[in-house]
Amino acid sequence: MTWLNRFNFKKHPFFATILLFFVVVLIMIFSAGSGEYPLSPQNVLSALFGLGDDFARTIVIDFRLPRIVMALFVGISLAVSGAILQGITKNPLASPDLIGITAGASFAVVLFLSLFSDENNSLMVSIHWLPLFAFLGATLTALIVFFLSWKNGIAPFRLLLIGIAVAAFMNAGTTIWMLMGPIYRASQATIWTTGSIYGANWSQVKVLVPWSILLIVIALLLRRQMNILELGDDIATSVGSQVQKNRVLLLLISTGLTGVAVAFAGGIGFVGLLAPHIARRIVGPKFQTMILFTAGIGALLVLVADWIARVAFAPIEVPAGVWTAAVGAPYFIFLLLTERRRGRV
Repeated sequence: MTWLNRFNFKKHPFFATILLFFVVVLIMIFSAGSGEYPLSPQNVLSALFGLGDDFARTIVIDFRLPRIVMALFVGISLAVSGAILQGITKNPLASPDLIGITAGASFAVVLFLSLFSDENNSLMVSIHWLPLFAFLGATLTALIVFFLSWKNGIAPFRLLLIGIAVAAFMNAGTTIWMLMGPIYRASQATIWTTGSIYGANWSQVKVLVPWSILLIVIALLLRRQMNILELGDDIATSVGSQVQKNRVLLLLISTGLTGVAVAFAGGIGFVGLLAPHIARRIVGPKFQTMILFTAGIGALLVLVADWIARVAFAPIEVPAGVWTAAVGAPYFIFLLLTERRRGRV
């Protein structure tokens, strides 16, 4: 047995989180050095600190770094969103993409681009309004799914089936707007709905990052309420928790994180499902210890997926969402079989 097997991360979640984020930083450095013009880690670090030659700084800072930062925060946002959804529904199958929230945000984004683009496909309003539209689409879809799923509580399988149906409806609407609106570019639209960070730039990053940080900070401030909600409504009420108010607030945070991620990266799937489950297995189920670890796992998943998407089949680029689905879909089947054996679906 190695030292890693003897070390109990559940007793030392802080150490586990520090180790994970160290791995994330390493992945970011190696990703920044990969591509048509490879750079060593030393050259990447020199470019980040304003040293080295102009060519290396241009490649790293202007072209690769915006995409890497975008992948980092998209992964964090989707992972934390999934952890919150699984917590407030007490449903291990809940994630933004599986219950239709991602599809709702995608529909709102395409609607926004269709309504506010001119004949040259240029936006007539500020891109800063895009996350708000995505948030509204995600929130409205979540409320519809929860309303249709409620019957003396929310059963995991019923929530999943209704979420799939609502997602199909939203995806149909998205396709219609793509065909009818001025943003119609079939190949690019398909890549975006699959989930891709291709074309990320600093102006998009400047919108995504503040929204993500704000919502994650609010989620961290509510981590005690999340733990209380997981004890059940009766116990939560008995200790003075405003159950419905906190549940709605956490739902809005979850849909906000999903909306802001989908607004710039499209429908990258299964991150919100995988990351919380991996985190619980490693550092335990307590929300205050697993939320940061979940964020790190989400960042790692999207960073690695986008790294592979960018370099594996260059110059052809496979959307990052394809790689997350390649890992997430088998795990989802495994999770369904596990829950069926437990009699929960």
